[in-house]
Amino acid sequence: MTTVTVSGLSKRYGSMIALDAVDMTIGVGVTGLLGPNGAGKSTFLRCLATALGPDDGTIRIHGFDPSVQEQRTEVRRRIGYLPQNPGLYPNFTAYALLDYVAVLKEITDTRQRRAEVRRVLDEVELTDRARTKVRKLSGGMRQRLGLAQALLGDPELVILDEPTVGLDPEQRMLFRALVSRIGERRTVLLSTHQTEDVGALCERVVVMSGGRVVFQGSPRELAGIAAGQVWLSEAPPRGSAAYWRNADGFYRTIGRQPAGGEAARPTIEDGYLLLLGSAVAVEVTR
Repeated sequence: MTTVTVSGLSKRYGSMIALDAVDMTIGVGVTGLLGPNGAGKSTFLRCLATALGPDDGTIRIHGFDPSVQEQRTEVRRRIGYLPQNPGLYPNFTAYALLDYVAVLKEITDTRQRRAEVRRVLDEVELTDRARTKVRKLSGGMRQRLGLAQALLGDPELVILDEPTVGLDPEQRMLFRALVSRIGERRTVLLSTHQTEDVGALCERVVVMSGGRVVFQGSPRELAGIAAGQVWLSEAPPRGSAAYWRNADGFYRTIGRQPAGGEAARPTIEDGYLLLLGSAVAVEVTR
């Protein structure tokens, strides 16, 4: 089932084009949004979250139009949003912070609000930290608390902007497990720079570059872009900058086959890098 439909979405900041006629549909499950810095990912997410109004184009979330004031309220009731820098109040306890956000989300009945705060604390495995002040939580716990506030009210669409940045491997694994469970019955849009997050979590991936969507498909299809263009060789290739020496001592090259090179299985990162190279070339020539 389609949750989000975006058509011709554009946003400019002066002469800079942040979003350039973006078309996209998103359904239940976890969709990864990949792209370099400046690709327009955060601007796109802010438009979906109704924190920013587009200049052109349309957004529909469960059929509601956020550009119409009365419908915007309905959209916001169905959205959970974790921005890149959530700005959690450091002197609040985890429980008090969620209680405060729950009031903002119109959960005014005291008994219902307490039950909802306990529910999301349990969902992100922070029940034992309910009375701990935010400033005393680890980075991973603060990210989970940010996710908890996004889950208040049981939203149908959860928007996560770079949620795993700065997390160590154990914290990232726990966060991935949480997001995976959330995506079983909700629509989750996850912006990330980490191709491994996409491979671990996402059923679908969208790649943006220069404010445009340059790819929509499965992670396997993204890796397939590099089929027949990834090589392993014992010596460094000549005339190519797109290579590195891996942990096994072989040189991994993307693009033209080097002398003595043998074909390697492409990864999501290989496809992403090749796609970005093509997208940048188009940007330069158009």
